[in-house]
Amino acid sequence: MGEFESLREFLDFKVAQFQTDSFIADDPVSVPHRYRAKADIEIAGLLAATISWGNRKAIVRKAHEMLDMLGDSPKEFLDFASDAAIAALQRFTYRTFQGPDFPGMIRGLRAIYADGGLEKIFTPREGETLRDTISRFRQAMIPHLNPRTFKHIANVDKGAAAKRICMFLRWMVRRPSLVDFGLWRGIDPAQLLLPLDVHTANVGRKLGLLVRRQNDWRAVEEITANLRRLCPDDPVKYDFALFGLGISGEMK
Repeated sequence: MGEFESLREFLDFKVAQFQTDSFIADDPVSVPHRYRAKADIEIAGLLAATISWGNRKAIVRKAHEMLDMLGDSPKEFLDFASDAAIAALQRFTYRTFQGPDFPGMIRGLRAIYADGGLEKIFTPREGETLRDTISRFRQAMIPHLNPRTFKHIANVDKGAAAKRICMFLRWMVRRPSLVDFGLWRGIDPAQLLLPLDVHTANVGRKLGLLVRRQNDWRAVEEITANLRRLCPDDPVKYDFALFGLGISGEMK
């Protein structure tokens, strides 16, 4: 067996090891798993992904707290909450996400759902890539945000890796999966890009999947292109392997 096939076999084994029901509880994906309605899953997923940096236990705890503030249905909150109820969300804080950040996100999402929703804005039009749609999402949100909130929406036009948005897109698009939802049929899982963070980047470099030293958009494209060589139809399934290897300490 050649080196390439050995790597694929190893990573496929690790995907099977980490992509299990038990992965959900300790991951931010547990937040959208609270819901059954499509729009509720989308909104909860986007909000949970937005604050997904730092300690995983803290992220999960605070993301559940965040969604608790929206009641039983995030979509109904978007549709019916008063200006006062939205303003009251400024009580929510998580690290640098605080003050006007949560109300601004809700106002931005309200505008997006008034124009067709998150699936519409992220689905590529003819000739577009997901990089284009990630940029479009940011442009749609910006008019509704306080300038201090801009940093919480990745700017791929300035080279950001957009890890949290790529993770959210994995949740919405990959299918079938024990963890991901596969709700959006207008995006081919082959188009997805790896959610690049310190864990997936470090493991990727150790495995020869990533040469670039910066964890930026160019690195996302490089490592995803190499993962597509291993599995053209579902390259981002290897997020489970790379992330799992990183947090387990197996690839120190």
